[in-house]
Amino acid sequence: MTSSIPTTMRAVTVQGDGDGPEVLQLGEAPVPLPKPGEVLIQVTAAGINRADVMQRKGFYPPPPGASAIIGLEVSGRVAAVAEGVTGWSVGDRCLALLAGGGYAEYVAVEAAHLLPLPPGVDPITAAGVLEVAATVQSNADVADLKPGETYLVHGGAGGIGSFAIQYAKALGCTVFTTAGSDEKLAFCRELGADLAVSYRDDWAAAFTDAGGVDVILDNQGARYLEPNLGVLKSDGRMVIIGLQGGRKGELDLGLQLRKRASVIATSLRSRPSDQKAKICADVVTRIWPMYADGRIRTAPTKVFDAADVAAAHEYFDSGEHRGKIVLTFGE
Repeated sequence: MTSSIPTTMRAVTVQGDGDGPEVLQLGEAPVPLPKPGEVLIQVTAAGINRADVMQRKGFYPPPPGASAIIGLEVSGRVAAVAEGVTGWSVGDRCLALLAGGGYAEYVAVEAAHLLPLPPGVDPITAAGVLEVAATVQSNADVADLKPGETYLVHGGAGGIGSFAIQYAKALGCTVFTTAGSDEKLAFCRELGADLAVSYRDDWAAAFTDAGGVDVILDNQGARYLEPNLGVLKSDGRMVIIGLQGGRKGELDLGLQLRKRASVIATSLRSRPSDQKAKICADVVTRIWPMYADGRIRTAPTKVFDAADVAAAHEYFDSGEHRGKIVLTFGE
């Protein structure tokens, strides 16, 4: 690396016992060395995701070989380019999809997992775009979501949900969603949701009465397994991407057989490198044009300085936020 790059950096580390936001503190760590095929990014901002909270609580350790520092997406500039990298130069603005290491001033990542910023989106806001775009698009592909189908995304006011509503509408789908307050339900409708129901009410009955759904993007897991299956139409597909409602539940296999329903569980973080590279390339070719022509707009973004990481996670845990939360590190 060049002499202008320091050997140590500010990074968020976990200190002390417990699993609350207070265990996250801004300290120091060594600047990572990029391996062949990698670039070093000087981080401008890092997106906060549910997976970060799960890792903070000890439930979602990084994959083998990944940084133990929390953080799955960043925006920044290329600070150094290792052997074997083409198409990127020092100083280029970029986004990166990570397996870890995002809550820091520098992060090393495979060049194939780098993307340009989406058209018209500033670097701070862009830090909260990639993880949701990659998650929603890849899982829509897994479920073979088609124009004209009905799509249910739970938690429509959050980062994943607010993107998923717009993406499915852009594909020509009818979109159902759940949220927890009148304000959030109104926000979901503003984004394009055709039917938004409080998760405190009997949402399964409401969606069944509305005709059922073809595809479900679920972040709850066990808690919603039974009602989700009940809402699915024949040949419906349920994709589970989170376990906020528990990891073990009962499934009525008889009902699943009668409906010819598919239940799929996926994780973006642990995918092989080549799969992530394809997902990143697909985001550029398929999602970025939707930002350019206005079919998708950025979600509201709450910004915290990295020194206030505990407050940022406390705000995330409160469930009060809409859209995305990001940490800024400057440049």
